[in-house]
Amino acid sequence: MKLYHGSTVVGEKMTADKTLLQMKYARIIALIAQKAGIDSEKAMDWFYNSNTYMFMSEGISDFHCLSDAYLAEEVLLEQKT
Repeated sequence: MKLYHGSTVVGEKMTADKTLLQMKYARIIALIAQKAGIDSEKAMDWFYNSNTYMFMSEGISDFHCLSDAYLAEEVLLEQKT
């Protein structure tokens, strides 16, 4: 079942188009680097090792529907704990 552009429901999980999701990841990583004043490689490490990424990649709680800025802030908050 297609719900809106780029997303479908599979079982109980929402899934996003893989290409759109990769583009979203890139934007979030760029925001993390900018906000934290770190290089892109470090920002990628923080992002791909975060709970935020896990939730997005697994389609949990429709995290991929949240704004890039919000998700970048979530990753930064995870780094502070």
